[in-house]
Amino acid sequence: MPAEPPTVPRVIEIPAKLTENHSAKAPEWLAGLPSTAAAYVDRWQLTIDGEPLSGEASLILPVVRRDGAKAMLKLQTVNDESAGEALALRTWSRDDVVAVLEDDPVTSTLLLERLESRTLDDLPDHVAATRIVAEFLARLSAVPAPPGIRTLADVAGAMVDDAPGLIPRLADPDERHLVRRFVAQVTELLPESGDRLLHWDLHYYNVLAARRQPWLVIDPKPLAGDPGFDVFPVLWNRWDDLVATGELERAIRDRFDLVLEVTGIDRDRALGWTAGRILQNVLWDTADGESSIYPVLRTIATALRL
Repeated sequence: MPAEPPTVPRVIEIPAKLTENHSAKAPEWLAGLPSTAAAYVDRWQLTIDGEPLSGEASLILPVVRRDGAKAMLKLQTVNDESAGEALALRTWSRDDVVAVLEDDPVTSTLLLERLESRTLDDLPDHVAATRIVAEFLARLSAVPAPPGIRTLADVAGAMVDDAPGLIPRLADPDERHLVRRFVAQVTELLPESGDRLLHWDLHYYNVLAARRQPWLVIDPKPLAGDPGFDVFPVLWNRWDDLVATGELERAIRDRFDLVLEVTGIDRDRALGWTAGRILQNVLWDTADGESSIYPVLRTIATALRL
């Protein structure tokens, strides 16, 4: 007896967080999401199996495949960050990352294996969690980037180009001086920007518990570049755990040192590219109208003596 066609709900509700993030910058994509999701449910013969979820930039639907396997349908806008996601996940070892079951390169839509909801942020011991992230960083960044992945050279070069127009928006002369120093560090690193396959956003929330492995990595924003560029996210995240030590700057340095110990990344290059990541965030913030450096960024810079 032929299988019944998948049931497609008449209305797929978009999470408020996603609506807030995209109502201004991608209104047409947002408006079309319910019908787009329904089209992929039909195309890949899926059944929706739960309430819609949302990241900062994607709609995630729990689904079941025709064979009964549980999966997650991920819909997102097409941009530099999403374009190489499927390629990167298929390039890395399946033992380290979530599996891609289906994908449509035209729309950057992915069907991914379903993992558990528990992340490394839920691991009570933040030092142990950092070590696990660092072990992933070591393995992922050992892989050469495949052709077609955007490069750190291009991303960092654009930062250097944009900086002169945005730095004057900082109100504090000392902060302007600091950021110009970051520009100089990035400029020095640019000629040897690297060719490894980087995740870009490798932190505790992007490592999920799984059944076939204890932990698997999700949600890359792939980049071809120097592994030192990927150290920063573990400093920025699980911040409360660093504060709770009572010695914040020392805790930042200890976490940074742990990542270098596990990965073997060159210290000077990691420091230089961490300055570059702070520069990147400052440029994003000033472009959005901010006139000062976010305090967490200043604290990291001070702790590492950047």
